[in-house]
Amino acid sequence: MADPYLAGLLLAGRRVVVVGGGTVAQRRVTGLLAAGADVEVVAPGCTPAVEAMAAAGELRWSARGYADGDLDGAWYAVACTDDPAVNAAVGEEAEHRHVFCVRADDAAAGSAVTPAVGQHDGLMVGVLAGGNPRRSAAVRTALVEALHAGLVDDTADPVTPGVALVGGGPGDPELITVRGRRLLARADVVVTDRLGPRDLLDQLGPHVEVIDASKIPYGRAMNQARINELLVEHAQAGRFVVRLKGGDPYVFGRGFEEVLACAEAGVPVTVVPGVTSAFAAPAVADVPVSHRGVAHEIVVVSGHVAPGDPRSLVDWAALGRLRGTVVLLMAVERIGAFAAALMDGGRAPGTPVAVVQDGTMRIQRSVRATLATVAQVVREREIHPPAVVVVGEVAGLAP
Repeated sequence: MADPYLAGLLLAGRRVVVVGGGTVAQRRVTGLLAAGADVEVVAPGCTPAVEAMAAAGELRWSARGYADGDLDGAWYAVACTDDPAVNAAVGEEAEHRHVFCVRADDAAAGSAVTPAVGQHDGLMVGVLAGGNPRRSAAVRTALVEALHAGLVDDTADPVTPGVALVGGGPGDPELITVRGRRLLARADVVVTDRLGPRDLLDQLGPHVEVIDASKIPYGRAMNQARINELLVEHAQAGRFVVRLKGGDPYVFGRGFEEVLACAEAGVPVTVVPGVTSAFAAPAVADVPVSHRGVAHEIVVVSGHVAPGDPRSLVDWAALGRLRGTVVLLMAVERIGAFAAALMDGGRAPGTPVAVVQDGTMRIQRSVRATLATVAQVVREREIHPPAVVVVGEVAGLAP
């Protein structure tokens, strides 16, 4: 078999026929739909995902077996049934009609080969490995990861000055988003805090200026107004600034305050959501914040002020009446007051509670208690911030 000629097909608005409705078809149609193709699936049955795409109007599903003539008007075809004879018939019609066809069961018998494809910031990478799909997929993944990490310079243009507000996730450096990792690799200045994925800072180039804007609970902290000023000052000096924050910038992270400061100064700003510790920390400690038949509601509450404090915006009596899950952030120091407020509102003293400290990190710790005992358990086990507190029946579940 001669080496294939690697080309990019512009299939937007053009008819593509996929014969077969199994998992191979499911994998292929997603890419075809992303390319804007007019997709028809021909198969007596299909996977639930393909059926859902048909129900949503993303593609057409002809619920029958293949028949000669199904490729009429097609630009491209995929034969992926579990019957080699049917795939061969599709290939023969494709050959007759001059339609390029991929044979999922026998690549050499088709007239086209599907590469392992990856994308990065508008760049598409396709890899063919002479019929070795594992090799092509591995090389594709390595190339895309290198691009994401900034190990390969994929642009000749300088980074536009401005600010990227990046949610770094709950702490584990592998839990930052792909886009966040890519923007971090292009930064001139990184303004970080103590809850950001600190291990990523060691991977920055020597030219990158790192500014510590940590806020230590009940300790020293950089003033928020000063943080806003630093973002604006560096961006206006022609630098690309990444504000690396723990969790998600908009989940009790004052992210929108920083966006407003940039907007008022005319500084372009990009917001990259992150994995919030409110859900991630419990998850890695085997605490699901929701579970079928157990919790139909999840409320995330900031514990930076105590119940009854004039600054508090929380209706603790209403929270006490809820039956679902309450997730408390920044609540360790006042956990006794929060537990009492929930019990005063009607929550049973025996309600399970889980507390996860440093979730997703190497030093992660977790304890289980009840509303009546959590303050004592936290004190005895010396649990300290940052920690996530989960109140509800889900905290009593175990794998």
